[in-house]
Parts: sequence; structure tokens; C-alpha cells
Amino acid sequence: MSTVKTNNILDASGGNTATINSMTPTADSLQGFRNRIINGDMRIDQRNDGSAVTTNGSFPVDRYKIDFSTDGAFSAQRDTTAPSGFVNSLKWTVTTADASLGATQYAYVYQKIEGTNIADLAWGSASAKTVTLSFWVRSSVTGTFGGALQNSAGNRSYPFTYTISSADTWEYKTITIAGDTTGTWLTTTGVGIQVLLSLGMGSTYSGTAGAWAAATYASATGATNLMATLNATWYITGVQLEVGSVATPFERRDYGRELMLCQRYYQKLNGSLATYSATGEANANFYRHLVQMRSAPTVTVTTSPAYTNASSLTNDENSVTGSRFYVIVTATGRAFATDFVYACSSEL
Repeated sequence: MSTVKTNNILDASGGNTATINSMTPTADSLQGFRNRIINGDMRIDQRNDGSAVTTNGSFPVDRYKIDFSTDGAFSAQRDTTAPSGFVNSLKWTVTTADASLGATQYAYVYQKIEGTNIADLAWGSASAKTVTLSFWVRSSVTGTFGGALQNSAGNRSYPFTYTISSADTWEYKTITIAGDTTGTWLTTTGVGIQVLLSLGMGSTYSGTAGAWAAATYASATGATNLMATLNATWYITGVQLEVGSVATPFERRDYGRELMLCQRYYQKLNGSLATYSATGEANANFYRHLVQMRSAPTVTVTTSPAYTNASSLTNDENSVTGSRFYVIVTATGRAFATDFVYACSSEL
């Protein structure tokens, strides 16, 4: 086998833009975590396992939230309709149409990217880096659709458009965005960048595509209103946000790693508590999270325990590393609260 040693690879014109397998290696594209979107291929759905959601504020798959305020209705869920190379997509279906949105009405899916994951972009400074958003999309409705990037405060926005040319056909889209040199872009565990994809937007939250604005825009002026068409469908997968002006192939992380990235913001766990105490005493256990969470989570018991000589399972303490629960003993001796399920959320 031959060995080639070199200090540099240049293209034919002497520059540094040589491509390898259709990719242009750069310091940014060669590092890990190239895609700042988590669960871009919609595989992870801890909350619903593919079941549909229909309410404002719900998560159809991990890391993607719905903001919805129209006179219509929708359902959204993980689906197995997907382009070649993918297994899942996020599907949106219009179940009640709203052909005339009010100025302040809206329907969109979005992901909030943690500030710690975009610190290197240097947005809000003269060194702000260009990024490229790419994804696969399919819809029963053709036209010019919209979306936007926003900061945490929603006072810096970049509306964009993409065109769906053929109904019920997967199409690949790329949008290149020059980094914002002004505004406040958090690099903490708060919201760094919000990536919004609109399914219908009122005029108040629609702005000129292709330019940064000091306003709360979630889509582009004149974009298609999917909510106007009863039973209309819209699918998306392979969402990627990366540094640079060229979209590279979707970064495929192994399932275990992607699940852990999602569990920083939401995780479901099983618990059981056993003790030996006198009647009326409170006894507690501390349960470690599967991974360290972004912040101390909000905890909800989703499946109540089976009790033996105990009652009143209560969560009274939470941190980024774990949660504490206690029960009240109802009869002196051994007491149990078994097989409860609880959800921890520290979503942005």
C-alpha cells in the first residue's frame, strides 16, 4: 500500500477550495458537531412514539416545538414517509383550514438551539460567520414557503423563502445566511438561535426575505399559507444548520449519540422507592438523570406508582444531575412505591 504525505492540498488554480467527494474541507466542516440542529432526521420521539399532537406548545418529535394561533386546526407527528437515505420525517396535516389569517395569527414549527452550541459563530460582532440551512421537504401544496432565523429576544430576524415546485415530491432546499453583525446572540445555556419554519403567518410577523431586520419576523412576506388548504400535508427531514456558504451532506450521528443530545432537554425515566419506616414518616430517594440536563428540569409523574404501605409520591428537589422523590409511610414496616414513570424537561 502506498503512503502519501503532504502539508497542503490546493485546487487547480492554486487556491484552497479543493473538493473531496463533493465536499470542500474547511476548519469548520472538519470538526465534530457540524450540524447545530439536533434530531434533524426526526428519529427521536420520546414523548409520543409517533402519535400525533394537535395543540399549541406541543413537541411532535424531540427538539421541535409548535407555535400555533389560527382559526384552523392541525395534527403533527413523526412519520415514515421520507426521501432516500432517511427513515423518518415530521409530518404536518391541516385538519381545519383557515384561508384568511389575521395579522397576528401564526402556525410554525421551530427548534431553539442552545447558545453554548453556536458560540463560535460570533454573531453580534464584525466577525459573524455565514451559515447554511438545508433540508428535504415535501408538500401537497406548491408555492413559495417561508421561515426565519431569530435571536433569543426575537428582536433580530432573518426571513427566508424556499420554493416547492412539485406536489407530493421530495425536494432538497438550501438557504445561505450571512451572520448577523449586530444584536444580542446568547452563548450561554439560554437560547442561541431559533430556526423557524412557517406553515402560515400573519402580516405582523412577516418581513422582507433575505435581510436581517430589527423585528420579530417568523416568515417572509407573501409566503404560502398551508393552513388555507384542508387536508394539506407538509413533511420535512434532514434539517441541517452549519457554518459556511455551501450545504454539505447531512451529518449522520449514531442513534445513541443523537438520543443523548435530545435527553439534555427532555428525558423519561422509571423509578421505584423502597423503605422501612414508622407510620407518617417521609422517606426519599435521589434518582440520577440519564445525562446531565441543560438546567434543573421541571418534573412530571406520567405514570403513578403502585403503593404498598405508602402514599403521596412527591418530587421536591431537582438539579441538572438528578431528582428527588419521597413517599409518606402509611403503616410501620416495609413500604414501597414501584414502577412509576416521570418526565424531566429543561427545554429552551
